[in-house]
Amino acid sequence: MSRGTEGHGAEERGAGDGLGAVLRPVRAGNGFEEALEQILQVLRLGLVPAGERLPAERELAERLGVSRVTLREVLRVLQDQGLVAARRGRYGGTFVLPRAERAETGGGDELRRRIAGTDIEDVLRFREVLEVGAVGLCAARPLDGEGAARLREALEQTYDAPWADYRRRDTLLHLTLAELCGSPTLTAQYAAVRATVNGLLDCIPLLVRNLEHSQRQHGALVEAVLEGDADGAREMMREHCAGTAALLRGFLA
Repeated sequence: MSRGTEGHGAEERGAGDGLGAVLRPVRAGNGFEEALEQILQVLRLGLVPAGERLPAERELAERLGVSRVTLREVLRVLQDQGLVAARRGRYGGTFVLPRAERAETGGGDELRRRIAGTDIEDVLRFREVLEVGAVGLCAARPLDGEGAARLREALEQTYDAPWADYRRRDTLLHLTLAELCGSPTLTAQYAAVRATVNGLLDCIPLLVRNLEHSQRQHGALVEAVLEGDADGAREMMREHCAGTAALLRGFLA
C-alpha cells in the first residue's frame, strides 16, 4: 500500500463501509467501556482492513458521542494490546495491524480453553439479574450496624487494593452485597456465576480507566444501599454490570 493510499484510507470509506452498523453514540454511564467494545467489534469484523487507518479522531468521537480524551484512552488500550499502531506526520493516524502482528490477549490457548462452551451472554444476563436483585433487597431492608460496617469495610478494601489484588477485593465487595441481601440461595447462585465471570475477566487486561470508573460506581452503589434507595441501587448496579459486559463482549464475544 502506498503512502498516499494510507493517508486517505478512512476518507475513501463511505456510507457503505459498514461502520454505521457498529459505531453509534454510547449510553451515559459507561462511555469508555462501550466505545472500546464498539471499536473492538470494528476490528474483529474487518470493517477497516489491516494496514488501513481508522477514521480520524474527530469523526470517531462524534460517531461514538464521547470526548476526544476518552477516545484517546480507548485507542491507547488498543495500541497496548497490539491491535493498532499510531503513526505521526502528514499521513499519520491510527492504523490497524495485520492479524499476525497482533498480541494475543491473555494467551491464545488459555483464552480459547476458558471461553469454550461458555455462553457469555447467558452468564452476563444471569449475573445482572442476581446483582440487581441483591442490591435492591439490601437497600429495601435497612442494614443493621454490623451489616453497614461490613459493607463500608469491603468498599474501603477496594480503594486500597494494589492492581494485582483488585479483582479479588472487587469480588469480595460484590459477595458482601449478595450475603447482606438475606437470601442464602441467591448468595450461593451469585458465588457460582461470579466464579465464571472472574474466569472471563482473567482473559482480558486490567484497564486503569475502567477500574477508576468502577470505583466511582461502587461508591455510589454503596451509598444508595446505605441510604435505603432501592431504585437508585438497582439502577447503579445495572449500569455497573453493563460496563463489565461491554468489556467482555468487546474482547471475548
